[in-house]
Amino acid sequence: MSGWTAKRFWADTTVETEENGFSVRLDGRAVKTPAKTALIVPTRAMAEAIETEWQAQGEKIDPLTMPVTRSANAALDKVTPQKSEVADLIAAYGETDLLCYRADGPTGLVARQAEAWDSLLDWAEQALGARLAQTVGVIPVEQPPASVARLREHVGALTPFELTALHDLVGMSGSLIIGFAAIHGWAEPDELWRRSRIDETWQEEQWGVDVEASELADRKKTDFVHALRFYRLAGESV
Repeated sequence: MSGWTAKRFWADTTVETEENGFSVRLDGRAVKTPAKTALIVPTRAMAEAIETEWQAQGEKIDPLTMPVTRSANAALDKVTPQKSEVADLIAAYGETDLLCYRADGPTGLVARQAEAWDSLLDWAEQALGARLAQTVGVIPVEQPPASVARLREHVGALTPFELTALHDLVGMSGSLIIGFAAIHGWAEPDELWRRSRIDETWQEEQWGVDVEASELADRKKTDFVHALRFYRLAGESV
């Protein structure tokens, strides 16, 4: 059975305990991913969130209203088969992290970046054991090998479901450190998103809001907030 049949074909949804996790069943039939993998997730909380999404569908299935299902599909079909490659891709952000590249002016922007980003870099050194170097401008700065290695260890220790969440947190924010700060609960997601948007907010204040860019940013923020929810669901044994 494909998880993306166009029309609703079931009446009841249930969550079932499996040997290696939890599944969602539609009239007793197990949901599968688009790649025909059994949709078995690590926690009951995640399975219940997926069940809620399926139960809420109308006559036609709308995948856009099923973010937890889509993330679980990605974890099983895309991340699990190539976990090390995905981990390397995410960890690489630590070598060119957004927080390390500072403006040389104007002074207002320089101060705003320092206020938003310095404390995050200090936290990364203390909590992750990774002190990252800063530079002015966009010319790459080489990061301490020990710090890069430590970040790779932290990324590699995550499960495929946690990696799926971190991938989106980092991709949406442009910062591995912000991604880790999110999953460690360093600040609320709205605040972390604000800190990831210092440069864009400054430009909007100087030149006005670009409607198209603003709409794209809103979609990215929604994805960022969802990714953190997905991470938390992956660890909630409810």
